[in-house]
Amino acid sequence: MLSMLSIGEGGLWEPRSSSRCLPIPSGMALCQNIGYSAMRMPNLLGHESPAEAVQQSTSWLPLLARECHPDARIFLCSLFAPICLDRFISPCRSLCESVRDSCAPIMSCYGYAWPEILRCDQYPADHLMCISSITNTSVHAHKNKVSDALCLFAVFSVVKLRLTQLKYTPVSLSQFSLASKLDVLKHGPLLGGQIRSHVELWLERDATCVRNMTRHHPRGGTFLVTGTVQGGHLVVNKAYAWQRRDRNLMAAARKWKHHRCRN
Repeated sequence: MLSMLSIGEGGLWEPRSSSRCLPIPSGMALCQNIGYSAMRMPNLLGHESPAEAVQQSTSWLPLLARECHPDARIFLCSLFAPICLDRFISPCRSLCESVRDSCAPIMSCYGYAWPEILRCDQYPADHLMCISSITNTSVHAHKNKVSDALCLFAVFSVVKLRLTQLKYTPVSLSQFSLASKLDVLKHGPLLGGQIRSHVELWLERDATCVRNMTRHHPRGGTFLVTGTVQGGHLVVNKAYAWQRRDRNLMAAARKWKHHRCRN
């Protein structure tokens, strides 16, 4: 029998009770083909049985389908199906923060907050024994260093576009059509000709998210859209209604458009 861990008052993992090693259930689609086949139970989320872990893990599959972060699966599986070693190995704090920062905006778009049970400050710092990012895509930048963060995070794109409301049709999920002119403030990894097709795919593929982001402007309008490219798809995390009287938005747009990264 192995030592189980729980969260203490300080947010640290502490020994609590006993645990056992079990095969990862074939029904746990979240954690198939992840490089190991046995998990510890109870897991790091307090699930007492494989059946409970399987049931709770299925709610995360739609987020994985959005491909919001390349390490999202390994982060979640380190909690739902922790690898069976001589002790529990939790995710590093930086891994949690990296996944949270990329995926929380997508969850928010669909009306879900990042769960308190996945609060990142409860996990150990990187210099301790923990599971770190396998892609090393996290960005650490001061909140006021937006432009420098854009240089580090090369997959960031910013587009000013106009949306026009469409009449409902059962053939398409999209609520809006895209005007002919796009003002690309930041290309990221996308070429000019690719941006339109990626935005159009976003309008169709994430129609519910688009509707939530534009709910105060159901007839459409001009928006400043920011997002990243994950798994070949544009993942939009913000859509700001374009208003010239909004000085902060205008200043951000100028910075995004004219900033040149330092060598």
